[in-house]
Amino acid sequence: MALTREEREEFLAQPHIAALSVYAGPDRAPLTVPIWYKYTPGGDIWFMTGRKSRKNQLISESGRITLMVDRLTPSVRYVSVEGPITDSYTGYAEHVREMASRYMAAEKVEAYVEYTSTAKEHADTIVHHMRPERWVGSDLGTF
Repeated sequence: MALTREEREEFLAQPHIAALSVYAGPDRAPLTVPIWYKYTPGGDIWFMTGRKSRKNQLISESGRITLMVDRLTPSVRYVSVEGPITDSYTGYAEHVREMASRYMAAEKVEAYVEYTSTAKEHADTIVHHMRPERWVGSDLGTF
């Protein structure tokens, strides 16, 4: 059964792990990777990636992404959303802290923030914002 707009937005606002897909060029399938993200109903989705990552390069080149989140219990449900990247900027510790607080136990957040500030692969972070334009969502019930 298709989800209403409110159901799709509420589901996307929950702390699921998203599969991010971005165009990877001719003769290539899209790059699809898991990410943490944040969404408030009615707003943009934001997420972080390394400045030098392939993911960031492809996002910068294509300017559009798709995110898909799903769950298996208590029923099979998913939401897929596509849209343009509307803003990109350097991320700071407060962005890392906000995102980590969404996905990690409170007692683990500060250690994670400290780790990402010193780890080479996380030290140069970009925050991307995506404006949802096209939605697909369904609840397949409890099969």
